[in-house]
Amino acid sequence: MNIDRRSGCPINLSLEVFGDRWSLIILRDMIFGGKRHFRELLNGSIEGIASNILADRLKRLMELGMLTKADDPSHKQKAIYSLTDMAITLVPILAHLGAWGRVWLPTSEELSIRAELLEKGGPPMWERFMDELRHEHLGTPADASAGTSVRATLQAGFEAVVARKALSAGRDPAS
Repeated sequence: MNIDRRSGCPINLSLEVFGDRWSLIILRDMIFGGKRHFRELLNGSIEGIASNILADRLKRLMELGMLTKADDPSHKQKAIYSLTDMAITLVPILAHLGAWGRVWLPTSEELSIRAELLEKGGPPMWERFMDELRHEHLGTPADASAGTSVRATLQAGFEAVVARKALSAGRDPAS
């Protein structure tokens, strides 16, 4: 990997990794959405990333050591992307970023509920989530006593807000 760096400042170096428009969105979709295939990332992002940009950012994230890529054993023509521990340890940063955005930016309730739940869950929830991601992406042993996964808890919160808003608008939440 040949990346020009402007300085050794940790904030500058971090911005050189995450300062583009898409890298954190891709990592967000992998961490919170469980997306691991190119098509899932391409079609599942509400922000609408272009395929050439996605391919470029995935390559860059792999070069930086944040992702790995392997053949998907369930399908000969698919690759599966996995988070490395370097990417997994972003969970607290993403939790803080989401908490900040909820306070200072015009977020939607359904898209900010996960950030709210992570903020309320604090470091214990973040650690549990990172452990779950390590199991899913790195193959570490699962904690059998953990109960409902953090991702499932966050998804349930999202679905509850969507259902409540649909009911209050007189729509069928299942549609």
